[in-house]
Amino acid sequence: MLSKRIIPCLDVRDGKLTKGVKFKGNIDIGDPVAVAKQYYDEGADEIVFYDITASSDRRAIMIDVVRRVAETIFIPFSVGGGIRTVDDMRQVILAGAEKISVNSPAVVNPSIISEGARAFGSQCVVLGMDVKKVPPSRTIPSGYEIVINGGRKYTGIDALWWAKEGQRLGAGEICLNSIDADGTQDGYELDLTALISTNVQIPVIASGGAGKPEHLFDVLTKGCADAALIASIVHYRTYTITELKTSLNNQGVKTRMQW
Repeated sequence: MLSKRIIPCLDVRDGKLTKGVKFKGNIDIGDPVAVAKQYYDEGADEIVFYDITASSDRRAIMIDVVRRVAETIFIPFSVGGGIRTVDDMRQVILAGAEKISVNSPAVVNPSIISEGARAFGSQCVVLGMDVKKVPPSRTIPSGYEIVINGGRKYTGIDALWWAKEGQRLGAGEICLNSIDADGTQDGYELDLTALISTNVQIPVIASGGAGKPEHLFDVLTKGCADAALIASIVHYRTYTITELKTSLNNQGVKTRMQW
């Protein structure tokens, strides 16, 4: 059995770590570089960094913050937000990231996925998906719609179709974020996670809703996710990464532990 990954997510706005609920009401809660180092020391498997307003503000990602984080941690580091071209990807990789997450720009220009995969390898390209539950329809048969620009713009694209298309284009991984569950700490959207995880052949990272260890157990087992993204549960020190991993291992879910 492969180890499941626990991945803290750092949402960054104006150079500061921030957190909201359902993509709204964000408050600044710290320095992303210091927090990344803390999570690295606690045993995080990877770190994800999102410049959450880069796409909506139509600006480049804060490359200086990326560089500072990369100099501080020595685990895989994924970066997203405002990455629109292969040159943007190259700058982020040169700044120290191992993976690039493309979300809104990939919906607007899907070829960025295949171009990035050709340039750097599929293992470096993560398809970020922000998803909202909607009534099933002819265009959205799964009942889950892709939303872009930080939850501001509905696209009319079915999430299951887009996950399969992203895989076809060359994405090596999917980071699946439920807008409905984001920041609530009430549990992951298990139906959505299982739907995507069982219909693609690339790893799926579940995101949105972690509030207690049982939520991680559920999404990694019932939701069939390969990894769990966490934010509020560790940002507010409800649990440490070590405590979460210990709980999972005690329940038979294998994670990488520091001994």
